Amino acid sequence: MSIWRRKPLQLLLNEAAESEKGLKRTLTAWSLIALGIGAIIGAGLFVRTATAAAQNAGPSVTIGFIVAAIGCALAGLCYAELSSSIPISGSAYTYTYATMGEFLAWIIGWDLILEYAVGAATVGIAWSEYLNNLLVTVLHTDPIPYALSHSPFQKVVDPVTHEVISQGIINLPALFIVGVISLLLIKGTQESAFVNGLIVIVKVAIVILIIVLGWQFINPANHATYIPAASTYTDDSGVSHNFGGIMGILGAAGTVFFAFIGFDAVSTAAQETKNPKRDMPIGILGSLAVCTVLYILFAHVLTGVATIEDFRTGGKEASVAFAINKYMIGYGWLGNFVTIAILAGFSSVILVMLLGQSRVFYSMGKDGLLPSFFSHLHPKYQTPYKANLVILVIVGLFAAFIPGDIVGDMTSIGTLFAFILVCISVIILRKREPNMVREFKTPFVPFVPLLGVGVCLAMIYGLGWLNWARLIGWMALGVVFYFAYSKKHSRLGKGE
Repeated sequence: MSIWRRKPLQLLLNEAAESEKGLKRTLTAWSLIALGIGAIIGAGLFVRTATAAAQNAGPSVTIGFIVAAIGCALAGLCYAELSSSIPISGSAYTYTYATMGEFLAWIIGWDLILEYAVGAATVGIAWSEYLNNLLVTVLHTDPIPYALSHSPFQKVVDPVTHEVISQGIINLPALFIVGVISLLLIKGTQESAFVNGLIVIVKVAIVILIIVLGWQFINPANHATYIPAASTYTDDSGVSHNFGGIMGILGAAGTVFFAFIGFDAVSTAAQETKNPKRDMPIGILGSLAVCTVLYILFAHVLTGVATIEDFRTGGKEASVAFAINKYMIGYGWLGNFVTIAILAGFSSVILVMLLGQSRVFYSMGKDGLLPSFFSHLHPKYQTPYKANLVILVIVGLFAAFIPGDIVGDMTSIGTLFAFILVCISVIILRKREPNMVREFKTPFVPFVPLLGVGVCLAMIYGLGWLNWARLIGWMALGVVFYFAYSKKHSRLGKGE
């Protein structure tokens, strides 16, 4: 019972051919691009941009976006080849099972929990922040009390006396939105292409409006020192960050990398795509290209309109609306519009991430690496509803009790690790299956995949030792689970 046994490629392709008996093929290339943009533009852009500027890079967060985009593009080319060649639910987990064996497949499946489940929790926390902003600035009512909208690890300290003014207990709004969307997925409610397309149009329109209208409010003084001198910044939680210089840019790249998470979630829908060999590369690379251009321009405008100190103090939460309301005089309506539209947009991001997580659990349940009930489909709605219930508990706990900065960085480092294994998978599969039909081929193999590995490792390095420790600890827990349960129950190991 080798831990390196690989799932035969032909078996994967046979499962794809039989997928009509399970998940339905309904998605087109345009649906995938809309799905990708819907997943990508969200908390990463509207929340993590200001976080990276405050903690890591200042105005040079734009360079961090470029580094992150390069890493995503290189990994995206690898994802496009694999998802068009192996059109099965499970994303990087499935590709790793076919190329590097069961143990590493388990590791990447366990790691994807950090990407999708913890990512959904991060967006849920951002949703909570913008909900409070909506209550105060748009509806002019009292916000949800600090204790009931922040994690127990968050507090407000008086800058003079250093006494604790407010202490978080539980983030109820974040738990609420995660619960509502999980129940919608369990019921089988899906956004139609029309509705999802409307949400995407609204989110892209917000970004373009902020870029166009905000450009005239850029204060050159805020960009005077575009790359700050290297130093250290300590946040409210007592965590130190490299600020400025090369390490600050790499740290910012790792932080804003969260803003790109979503394009690879498109690959988890391969088994539900009408023509995956043609449509998957278009969906992955198309959504990535659109978002990269918007992100760089958006970050340049945001850091030009507001100061770094704004993002470290009053503008820490709901930073975009804060910058508009404080500096873009006469455009208060835009701040209100942003707040309302972002709440709707964040909801679609959570939906896509929870959808991706449930499909990974579905695949792992079918393979026996997780209990079989994870692969049970609802008799009426044909959705992995039991997997969604477990995900609701996991994501709900993260959203309710862990601060957004911590879960955001955990998501980024988990995804970067997944991207590294995807890049390596392309090289291995080219060697082992040279004659496999590839509708899309990653160019310049092995140069492009190896460069992708290098850029992702650089961003992991920039995230700092604390996040490395969290990743190692999470992986150690996964290894224990694999040898205690998964190795014994693997269907491949039992010859099924």
